[in-house]
Amino acid sequence: MSPILRSAIDTAAGGRQCAVIYCRISRDREGAGLGVARQREDCEALAAQLGLEVVEVYEDNDLSAYSGKPRPDYRRMLQDLRDGRAGAILAWHTDRLHRSPAELEEYIDVCEPLHVETRTVKAGHLDLTTATGRMIARQLGVQARYEVERMVERQRRKRDEMAAKGQHFGGRRPFGWEKDGMTPIEWEFDCIREAAQAILAGASLRSLAAGWVARGILTSTGGKWEGPELRGMLLRPRNAGIVQHRGEEVGPALWSAPLDEPTWRSVCAVLTDPARRITPGNERKYLGSGLYLCGICADGTTMRAATSNSRNPGSDTRYWGAYTCRDKKHLSRRRDLVDDMVQLAILDRLSQPDAADLLAARENPVDVREAQTGMRQARATLDELASALGSGALDMRSYQVAAEAARVRLAAAESVMSRAVAVNPVACLVGVEDPDAAWNRLDLSRRRAVVAHLVAVTILPSRKGRQPGGGYWDPDSVRIEWK
Repeated sequence: MSPILRSAIDTAAGGRQCAVIYCRISRDREGAGLGVARQREDCEALAAQLGLEVVEVYEDNDLSAYSGKPRPDYRRMLQDLRDGRAGAILAWHTDRLHRSPAELEEYIDVCEPLHVETRTVKAGHLDLTTATGRMIARQLGVQARYEVERMVERQRRKRDEMAAKGQHFGGRRPFGWEKDGMTPIEWEFDCIREAAQAILAGASLRSLAAGWVARGILTSTGGKWEGPELRGMLLRPRNAGIVQHRGEEVGPALWSAPLDEPTWRSVCAVLTDPARRITPGNERKYLGSGLYLCGICADGTTMRAATSNSRNPGSDTRYWGAYTCRDKKHLSRRRDLVDDMVQLAILDRLSQPDAADLLAARENPVDVREAQTGMRQARATLDELASALGSGALDMRSYQVAAEAARVRLAAAESVMSRAVAVNPVACLVGVEDPDAAWNRLDLSRRRAVVAHLVAVTILPSRKGRQPGGGYWDPDSVRIEWK
């Protein structure tokens, strides 16, 4: 850009040089942008003192220059400077503009050829058109970078110390606790326990989240629950009174917890099972899809939900819901009639005097105490090895070999613990006054869990033509076997 055009732009506002203001705050603790507003007021006062005409204000609120995350208004400001919109930049301090040497060099590359001045409230005037001015800017940038890195080191050491003591070390309010992370909120504890029991009984995250939204239960930030957020909340080690630091479990916490460790690890095992369908698009919509078996295929092929393209006997409806073989087209049954038959069989069984037998355990119990002892011993071994490595009593090669063995023992104990709790999905239906009403209150995922737990349903070929009684439905084409 020519000096003549540069001068014309700078004097466009009544003979006064055009300037822009840039404001930024790394963390808006007050949540109202007050830090940015104060910077702007000080910069406007500086502009009035220097006789500059402010033509634009750029603000990046709650964004750190150190983190490297994109700053939209900062990028927009650089582009406007390249386009010649102003001849001066006002900031509260140079560290509001950049805390990265690479960012500073880009800033210099933009400002130097265009003779853009940098004026700050706290650091004075930076003339980037001279070698001395650029040197001062770079020195200020190095100093700002040093201060940030030193602050980060102090914060990390403090968090390490607090984690070792089992304390809460900041962040947004965790669901279940007050903002201090230590004081429990009892009704939210009850929600966590309820969700854990439901997951162990076969409920889906999507149905749980929808239920919480319907009941007005909000996240700790006031948002609506969705499946992924609920999953992340239930997987937190803090739910079992375990401190997690830098992605690892580091020891017991001082805060009270809504779940015991066996229950929490069992929930984690269910939610992290690779076979579990967690994608919303894969959410099951019908009672028997993926559960009912094809009676023609001999390899355990399941039935899937589909729409029949043949006329429903005795009806004007051409298309009707069906269960069909997943692999071939050799078997199909009306979906509503099969589901009704299965549900009636289950409800009839629940009304029998010996319904309590359905709660009998089918798996050998897990030795929780032995698993907990194994976990404690493995963690103690890892701590001792780390201490020996730090003192020089153990070389790195020996440490790696010994630590790997301890980690294998720890993983094995955690795996045992994850099988410690299994909630029988039938428990909520046994012994109730009205099994039908209790069944109707269950969401689809819970009903599917009951079906999978109680029966094996096989769809068989149907007899042709009208059946005894005059209809076309053959009840013998559905075989229900109790597990």
